[in-house]
Amino acid sequence: MGNTAVVVGGGIGGLAAAIGLHRMGWDVTILERSPVLEDAGAGISLAANGLRALDELGVGGAVRDASRGQYTGGTRTPRGGWLTRMDGSALERAVGTPIMGIPRSALHRLLREHLPAGSLEVDTEVTAVEQVGPGTVRVDCGTTALEADLVVAADGIGSAVRSRVLPGHPGPIYSGSTVLRAITEHAVDVRADFELTWGRGAEFGHIAFLDGRAEWHAVLSLPAGTRFADPLTELRRRFRTWHDPVLALLDATRPEAVLHHDVNELRTPLPAYTVGRIALLGDAAHAMTPNLGQGACQALEDAVTLAAALGAESTVEAALARYDAERRPRSQAVAGAARQAGRMGQQLSHPLAVTLRNTAMRLTPSRAATRMILCHHAWVPPSLN
Repeated sequence: MGNTAVVVGGGIGGLAAAIGLHRMGWDVTILERSPVLEDAGAGISLAANGLRALDELGVGGAVRDASRGQYTGGTRTPRGGWLTRMDGSALERAVGTPIMGIPRSALHRLLREHLPAGSLEVDTEVTAVEQVGPGTVRVDCGTTALEADLVVAADGIGSAVRSRVLPGHPGPIYSGSTVLRAITEHAVDVRADFELTWGRGAEFGHIAFLDGRAEWHAVLSLPAGTRFADPLTELRRRFRTWHDPVLALLDATRPEAVLHHDVNELRTPLPAYTVGRIALLGDAAHAMTPNLGQGACQALEDAVTLAAALGAESTVEAALARYDAERRPRSQAVAGAARQAGRMGQQLSHPLAVTLRNTAMRLTPSRAATRMILCHHAWVPPSLN
């Protein structure tokens, strides 16, 4: 089996894949098109499955030390009434850990710190990927070309590698929702570790971090491409009657810190996650809506599963077939569940539908809600030892 790999994309999935491959003895080069590692992004929630994957990669302890456990909070109405309450202690008893909140920038830095020196190349645009022989893939980067035994495409929802190797796939589409988010400039008294609030066609939520700051996000049902000249002023107007600490979070945010992205997804499932010796991973393979908080966790699962398969099988081809068989059904099922959760959450706008949903949520026993969470969180990674 060959031992050289090129990972296209230096995000969470690409960095995790590189760590896993390196642990299995592979020589790995990561190509990131951004010229500067700005670590853009707000916050992220890591569930037990993602944390177990990080443990297997040897990064879990450092990530936990930089994270805040989500023990309190839940889902509320705009006036502040509770639809469900979070019991992080019950989840911890069931799967060994609460959900953990961490800034994306911190997670990125911790992953990079576990890479071999010199393995990450920035400001490198991949212009072509082609299998040039039975065991060789060529990656063109402008005037430079690399040859490898394996290419991992972790270049995100707009994956250029995916469009080249699966040209018949329609690619990502707009989910119907757009999201604004930021991390507060200073600590805010949010009281709960994690909250979601569902209104009619709108959602506001926050994740509290270890240093007292918080990430907030606002999800709105709007046409694709909608943008605001003054996002914070617009959000204050839209959420002016919502419960505390919504306005406090907005007031603690610098205008230039606000990010605004349309939520796109791969609604048409890919027919395969591998083509020859090219493996698709993370959002490039199964970009999903964020309604279950599983996007990064599924990418981490991909990374560990791919590395373990390459360590267990006698050929790269057998390993990639195993990776596809293990990852495609689960990740696509999670993507479908996330889409359905969005339809029953923020995207609901009819008053009767909202009332029926809220009543059903209030009547759902907490144990039943915990069981629904466990079906996604209770994943055990293959061993990389």
